[in-house]
Amino acid sequence: MESLAVRMASTTMMMSRGIRLNGAVFRWRDASSVQNARTLYVTAKLERDLYWNDKYEKGEDQFKKILIANRGEIACRVMSTCKRLGIKTVAIHSDVDSNAKFVRMADEAFCVGPAPTSQSYLKMDAILDVIRQTGAEAVHPGYGFLSENMEFARRLAEIGVVFIGPTSKSIKAMGDKIESKRVAMGAKVNMIPGYDGEVKDEEEAVRVAKDIGYPVMIKASAGGGGKGLRIAWNDKEARNGFRLSKSEAASSFGDDRMLIEKYIDNPRHIEMQVLCDQHGNALYLNERECSIQRRNQKVIEEAPSTFIDPATRKSMGEQAVALAKSVGYTSAGTVEFLVDSKRKFYFLEMNTRLQVEHPITECITGIDIVHQMIRAAKGHKLLHQQSDVIINGWSFECRVYAEDPYKAFGLPSIGRLSRYIEPTHIPFVRCDSGITEGSDISIYYDPLICKLVTYGQTRNEALDTMAKALDSYVIRGVTHNIPLLRDVITEKRFVKGDISTKYLPETYPDGFKGKALSIPQEQCLMAIACCVHAKEDLRNMSFMNEDGKLVELVKPTRWTLHASLKKDVFPVDVHLNNENNFVVNIGDEHLVIANNFTLASPVINALVNGKSEIFQLISRKVGHISMQYLGTLFEVQVLEDRMAEVWNFMPAKIIADTSAMVIAPMPGLVKSLAVKVGDQVAEGQEVLVLEAMKMQNSLTAGKQGKIKQVNVKQGETVSSDDILVELE
Repeated sequence: MESLAVRMASTTMMMSRGIRLNGAVFRWRDASSVQNARTLYVTAKLERDLYWNDKYEKGEDQFKKILIANRGEIACRVMSTCKRLGIKTVAIHSDVDSNAKFVRMADEAFCVGPAPTSQSYLKMDAILDVIRQTGAEAVHPGYGFLSENMEFARRLAEIGVVFIGPTSKSIKAMGDKIESKRVAMGAKVNMIPGYDGEVKDEEEAVRVAKDIGYPVMIKASAGGGGKGLRIAWNDKEARNGFRLSKSEAASSFGDDRMLIEKYIDNPRHIEMQVLCDQHGNALYLNERECSIQRRNQKVIEEAPSTFIDPATRKSMGEQAVALAKSVGYTSAGTVEFLVDSKRKFYFLEMNTRLQVEHPITECITGIDIVHQMIRAAKGHKLLHQQSDVIINGWSFECRVYAEDPYKAFGLPSIGRLSRYIEPTHIPFVRCDSGITEGSDISIYYDPLICKLVTYGQTRNEALDTMAKALDSYVIRGVTHNIPLLRDVITEKRFVKGDISTKYLPETYPDGFKGKALSIPQEQCLMAIACCVHAKEDLRNMSFMNEDGKLVELVKPTRWTLHASLKKDVFPVDVHLNNENNFVVNIGDEHLVIANNFTLASPVINALVNGKSEIFQLISRKVGHISMQYLGTLFEVQVLEDRMAEVWNFMPAKIIADTSAMVIAPMPGLVKSLAVKVGDQVAEGQEVLVLEAMKMQNSLTAGKQGKIKQVNVKQGETVSSDDILVELE
């Protein structure tokens, strides 16, 4: 905190109760400033006016009650702005979400059905009934679900309720990927070569793909968020991709129309945020870089992009605004582009809704996008000119998912958050989440835990803050993707800004294997684990007798240990010196570690030779200490002399042969079965389709053989690592 204050003082002007830094105000927090309606608290002592550039007229008319037709973090995000503005909120929820954070946050909440989205969050009649009961004047749809459904917008208009988003006409023109291509061509937006029409079946998909030339992108006309989208490099992939995408689109959007276009190989995915009103005004709020993706879904975003120069930014922004104006757009929206290595950009699609990654644009522009959506829906004019929209600093968003990053860069995980601590104590960190400790991550919805956002005056500052935030983020009870996120943000290509949509498979060609530690890092980790062992030993030497008096035995000050992280075993000497510091000798390293942490805290902010290092203590068992370091979970074996002598006599664990099994890589629902007992299958042949978090995954046989046993039925729910099908 002191270094931050010193850095600011050297470059900023001191103000009463605060500091101004390039237009952003940082104020010391006191009792009166807690009520400030335009602040985001980032620490207990320091706050930043996040929305320093948000314009509105004092006393302007606003909605009295808004229903949020969504769930999770985006429902919380919309409610946050509504609460600042004094607007009452109504939540709708499924039965499994009855105790969710967004439900408790709302002024009113109504259950609209069971867990499946088709019976709850997509059930228009039930939602309209709640609107009538509550007298809500407007509906904010968030993203996903009904946010780009023109039928929902039309039905709201029929009963005199405002849809906080574009008109149904704009949704039809831009939400439909087939129609949007035609409109974009008319608006003279740069286009990707493709088929101008709906593709009806697998055979037509193959014919169209051949005409365009492989590789092609097969995607749902009503799609978004990477769902209903596949890349095909040959006829077989075109057939399978069309079938899976069509089924996925029907399940997620209730619309299975498909289109095909040329796939631009090795591009960047860069999008332009636009903001429009009902009076013909339109702005672009600059770009977001969204190239770090897995399965066509974004994982890490940043604003601005390292690749876009001012001329390209202006051209992209003007084309995005021209497209929005051509369809009479009246809200916030996002125009997505693919950009090649020569900065030539091509229209991909327009999302007629609030985008998941909108917080990073808010951080660099100071504009509350949700507030401006509400203002535009109420009929107010935008008060910004294009010259008011500046780039102030740099921002990153990491999507923290309940996923296993070691499986295809992230397959869904489910469970209950047994412990959950967000790193909001760190300056310039924002957490947009919809969960709390004790929340359940289920198979029914997207496995997003939090959008972790950091901000800095430079890209490196924002990255450094992100690394610290990820190291300090405590998540227990579910598998999460922090190991992958933490590794990416410090990987040399990413730090240089040398990225594309192929970044993950190119950087990790054999899949993500966890952080590869250097020898000094390994020895540092083992040293900390040995200190944990020593502290536990010291704690065990103190206990209370029957009279409640503290009894202390003669405590040791030196420990002779053996530590191993992989196969190599290191002798370790640990000594507690007179300054109450641990002096650790391991390999060639001589480390002085401050005895300033407790075993009760999940996060260890260690001082190693005067340098700050962050570890998380996950679990302690006899001889084994599990720790998270640089994002990755490591198990360190720590043994005393006597135990080390007998350890070599322990039998090795036998690894089971799973080549004759099809095992569930994630929890999910069996959507379809393609085999039965007695069938002959070839290696790589599809056995079943497993649906998880609205994504459909084809599971194949690992080898040629005969089906011995099928352990599941269509429609059955399975857990991760369940044996689904067995071969002879």
